[in-house]
Amino acid sequence: MDSYTEVDNGNLDSITVGDGGMTKIDGERQQENGLDARKILLQNGGIHRENQRKGEKVVPVPEEGDVLERYAPENISNSVDFSQDSNCDHRGEREMKASPELDTNGVVDSDTSPKFSEIVMEKVGDVDDVVAEENIAVGSKIHGEIGEMMIRPHSHLPKPEAPPGVMISPPDGDDVDGEDCPSMQRSQSLPETSSVDMPAIGKFFREKSNSLSTAIAKRILSMKENDESNSKSNSNLISNVTEFNLSGLKVIVKLKNGNENGDLEFKGRISFFSRSNCRDCSAVRSFFRERGLKFVEINIDVYPTREKELVERTGSSSVPQIFFNEKLFGGLVALNSLRNSGLFEQRLKEMVGRKCPDDAPAAPVYGFDDPEEERTDEMISIVRVLRQRLPIQDRLMKMKIVKNCFAGAEMVEVIIQHLDCGRKKAVEIGKQLARKHFIHHVFGQNEFEDGNHFYRFLEHEPFIPRCFNFRGSPNDTEPKPAAVVGLRLTKIMSAILESYASEDRRHLDYVGISNSEEFRRYVYLVQDLHRVNIMELSADEKLAFFLNLHNAMVIHAVIRVGHPGGVIDRRSFLSDFQYLVGGHPYSLSSIKNGILRGNRRAPYSLVKSFGAGDKRLELAFAKVNPLIHFGLCDGTRSSPIVRFFTPQGVESELRYATREFFQKHGMTVDLSKRTVYLTRIMKWFDMDFGQEKEMLKWILNYLDATKAGLLTHLLGDGGPINIAYQNYDWSVNA
Repeated sequence: MDSYTEVDNGNLDSITVGDGGMTKIDGERQQENGLDARKILLQNGGIHRENQRKGEKVVPVPEEGDVLERYAPENISNSVDFSQDSNCDHRGEREMKASPELDTNGVVDSDTSPKFSEIVMEKVGDVDDVVAEENIAVGSKIHGEIGEMMIRPHSHLPKPEAPPGVMISPPDGDDVDGEDCPSMQRSQSLPETSSVDMPAIGKFFREKSNSLSTAIAKRILSMKENDESNSKSNSNLISNVTEFNLSGLKVIVKLKNGNENGDLEFKGRISFFSRSNCRDCSAVRSFFRERGLKFVEINIDVYPTREKELVERTGSSSVPQIFFNEKLFGGLVALNSLRNSGLFEQRLKEMVGRKCPDDAPAAPVYGFDDPEEERTDEMISIVRVLRQRLPIQDRLMKMKIVKNCFAGAEMVEVIIQHLDCGRKKAVEIGKQLARKHFIHHVFGQNEFEDGNHFYRFLEHEPFIPRCFNFRGSPNDTEPKPAAVVGLRLTKIMSAILESYASEDRRHLDYVGISNSEEFRRYVYLVQDLHRVNIMELSADEKLAFFLNLHNAMVIHAVIRVGHPGGVIDRRSFLSDFQYLVGGHPYSLSSIKNGILRGNRRAPYSLVKSFGAGDKRLELAFAKVNPLIHFGLCDGTRSSPIVRFFTPQGVESELRYATREFFQKHGMTVDLSKRTVYLTRIMKWFDMDFGQEKEMLKWILNYLDATKAGLLTHLLGDGGPINIAYQNYDWSVNA
């Protein structure tokens, strides 16, 4: 056999040559004659299959004399470094040379022999399956016997190192020549058909997430314990907030300590009785807020039944009256004297450091405690009979379909049958029902007449769905006087502002208002407006009534429908949010433009609020008071602040509101540019203020000394004056 091949087996050099070949082992040359001088023997007639190296290919020998070649594994993931003594070039590639040349004696020249040789195996005997072993055994015929030995690298050659990530385990067989021969387990690449286990990935992320949450929780608990220990060791550290940082997360934990001094724990309760629009009560409220003290305010205008309790505890109905637990502290004078003497904290600690007893003034609770007994209207029995017996249906009148109506003659017949009276008396009862706004003519043409005239009940009017003070059914109780209802409404809304508005009243806490007991009572109170008689009010009472109603409706509208964002939404906000007042609907626009402005057109509108024949025209003011524009709030930042007026001082309060508006931000003067910057309200309603020069002269009455002096100078020197208008901020005043 004259073939020659080579294979890589570590740093092992072996050459097998047929017909008098020789083998180079451990750097020494040995020669034997004949084809069987040196052969690679197969133990027990072959190599065991279970010792086959993973990933290798073994080419079986189909016929005797053929050569078997073992190749390196196909998939090797980690490369092996080479040393300077190895038989690889600098790129790690095996040096392949041509077939070695033999000298004349058939000996292989060592200078021309390749560095790496291939182990050539001949078929010995009958071999069915031939598999390459991890450790190649080479048979040697010594003294006529065949022995087995391991071909090992030269002792002076460096031992091969395992690639990174590959573990070396001892061989399964015995040691050779008294030394262990380690075998190298090669890493393998993943098969091409490998799939990703998605549930395992989800489980991995869930475990990591749970671990992170547990770590954060433990960190928070440990930091809280450390903060408690530090606060005990350092009594000078005054802080009720602990702040610490986690990796990518900032957590602030507020600890439950005493008051801001850290040494006083409130177990009791501070409470005081107050009234709406009381300066002394406002001073007490501000005092407690500045010191961060929690208190309970009992406004006897909102909770009228508590006034009797106030008289029993103090002997008078004067406010404010402050209580520390069940003990009376006094009013504003006592509070100021104790504060000036510096003994307030000591007295507070003595009185509030213990638990509040049961006999202390109780906090206001949910419920209705109006001391006035609501009387049922004397006509309600007749109305209930009419609602059951009258044939209410849609009818055709003047080429129009009128819904949910009945004829006047039909109502007269029902009244006659029910009361067993004459027709004249029945008609008179019908007129009384119309005046009390139980029924209305479908077109508002007359009060009540017998015949083929159509009427409908108040709850069937088409505007009822847009009235936000109508809650399913009309108020059938005896209507209260409009002045009483208006005064009660003003007191409740003033109490709301004192509790949920900023000090300057420019910002309102609408969320707090919507969740308050005061607002719930206000929503219940406005149902008394359904059939109230506004015509009995005086001019000042009517002016204060509609000013206060407008401002209260704005707060209610922002809570119920939200503040408008654009021009179209603002128009809907001003016209679609309505109250049922005195049997008629009133929107924000109809109150401002129809009542207070004498039924003038709204800005950029072509029609008036009230048409001809509208009953509400009887309530419109004949002359426009320009001051009303600075007493009305529309819920924006540029509008005047929200306030409520009293009937006795509405004119002076309007002048004060106008002066305050112009002194703060309603008007500025730039003397260098000879320009006066005015609020845009005066541009929209210029017909209420007159021409520009007349407008500037009117403003002089409501300016402070500085602005009035600058404007007087511009008006007196005879030069031109430019008037510009400020941008209007439509954002909500929250």
